[in-house]
Amino acid sequence: MTFADLHHGPRPLLLPNAWDVASALAFVEAGFPAVGTTSFGVSAALGTPDAGRTSRQATVDLVRRLRALPAYLTADIEDGYSDDPAEVADLVAALADEGLAGVNVEDSTSGELIDPAAHAAKVAAIKAAAPHMFVNARVETYWLNKNATVDATLDRARAYVDAGADGIFVPGATDPAVLERFASALPLPLNVLVVPGRTVGQLGELGVRRVSTGSLPYRAAVDAAVAVATAVRDGHDVPPATPYPEAQARLERHVRRATDG
Repeated sequence: MTFADLHHGPRPLLLPNAWDVASALAFVEAGFPAVGTTSFGVSAALGTPDAGRTSRQATVDLVRRLRALPAYLTADIEDGYSDDPAEVADLVAALADEGLAGVNVEDSTSGELIDPAAHAAKVAAIKAAAPHMFVNARVETYWLNKNATVDATLDRARAYVDAGADGIFVPGATDPAVLERFASALPLPLNVLVVPGRTVGQLGELGVRRVSTGSLPYRAAVDAAVAVATAVRDGHDVPPATPYPEAQARLERHVRRATDG
C-alpha cells in the first residue's frame, strides 16, 4: 500500500491536517493512515497570516520532527514559497529525503491567481526532482472566488495534469453537480475540503477521492481551548480531555521511534 493507493480505496481518503507534532500523533493514534499539515495552522501558531510564505521553515521543521510518524505524511507548502520552479523543486526534494510522501502546491500567491503555465512549471519541476512525491495541485479559483467557473477551473487543472500532477485539489467547491463534473472530467483523484452537510461517503458517490479537513481541526482546537478556560472561569463543567499521562506517553513513544529509527 502506497500513499497514492490510499486514493483508490472503496471510500475517499479522509486526510486530517495537523499543525504540530502532538496533533499529528493524535490523528495517527485515532487510526488515520495518512496525515497532512495545514499551512494556516502552522502560520497561525507563528502568529502570522496564512499564504504569506511565512510558514516555510516551520513546515520544514515539522516534517523533520514527524519523520518517524507511523503513517504517511503530506505537507501543505502554500505556493512552494517561491516563484522559481527550481527553488520549489529543491525544497520538495529535500523534504522527500525526510520521508515526506506528498505535497499540496497552490496556484495563487498572496491571494492572487498566478499564470497556470507558471504553476504547471512548478509541478513539472517537482516531479523531475522527486518522481515518487505525490503532487496534489491545488486550484484556487473557488477558494479565492476568482474565475470560479467549471470551465476555467478545468482549464487550469488540465495544465497541471499535463505537467505530471498526481491529484487535483479544488478547495471551496461544494456544489454536488460541480464536484461531479470535476471528478468525471479529470483523470486524477479529486480532492476537496470537508463539505458541510455531506458525508465522506456521499462525496465519494460524486467521484471525490480525497477529503481534507484543512484548518478546521486547528480552529476547532482553539475554540475548545477557549471553552475550557471559560468553563473554569464561569463555574461550568469542564470538558473531558486526554489524561496527562496518556498524552505524555504518546510523545515518549514518538521520541523513541525517532531515536531508534
